[in-house]
Amino acid sequence: MAYTRGNLAVQPKRKQEANPLYREKTKVVTRRRVLPLQEKLLYMLTLGAFVLVAASLIWRYVHIYDLNLQAQKLDTEISKNKKQIATYQMEKQKLEQTIVQRAQEMGYVIPSVDSTIYVPISSQATDKAGN
Repeated sequence: MAYTRGNLAVQPKRKQEANPLYREKTKVVTRRRVLPLQEKLLYMLTLGAFVLVAASLIWRYVHIYDLNLQAQKLDTEISKNKKQIATYQMEKQKLEQTIVQRAQEMGYVIPSVDSTIYVPISSQATDKAGN
C-alpha cells in the first residue's frame, strides 16, 4: 500500500495497460497432506495402547463387580443359615423342656438322687475285652 501524506487509505491509481494479452487469475488450491507411514504407525500404536489399557481397566472392574456380587450372595446365604440355626435352637430348647414329660408318659421313672445303678458284667463284655 502506498503511504501518501500520512494516510494509508489513499492508494495511487495503477496504470491501465492497453489490451492485456491474458488475465491473471489466482485460484487457491488446498491439498490434503497425506501422513507419512511412520506417523500413521505411531498413531495406530498409541491408539492400540489406549485400547489395551481401557480393556484391562474394564476387565478389572467387571472382576470386582463379580466379586462383590458373590460376596452379597454369600452374605444373604449366611443370614438365611443364621435364621435357620436360631429356629433349630428354639426347637431344641422346646424338645429339651418336653423330654421329662414324654419320658413319664412312656413309663420311665426318674431315679432318686441317692440310688446307685449297678450294671452286671455279662460274659459277652468280658469276651470282647479279652480278645
